[in-house]
Amino acid sequence: MAEERMTYEKAYEELEAIMQDLQADKISVDELTAKVKRAAELITFCNDMLRSTEAEVNKIVKKLGL
Repeated sequence: MAEERMTYEKAYEELEAIMQDLQADKISVDELTAKVKRAAELITFCNDMLRSTEAEVNKIVKKLGL
């Protein structure tokens, strides 16, 4: 089965779930490193998506002369 494409919304939801689990002490010490690493990956993905979207919007606005 093909892996589902990551979207900003999915990444953000997963990041929120990790943060909630961390705040509620639901993550064991054994899982902590993997969860923090995954959170860092999700943050990078979201930041990259935001930068890409901003650049695309700026390009469109510039093209339209707004």
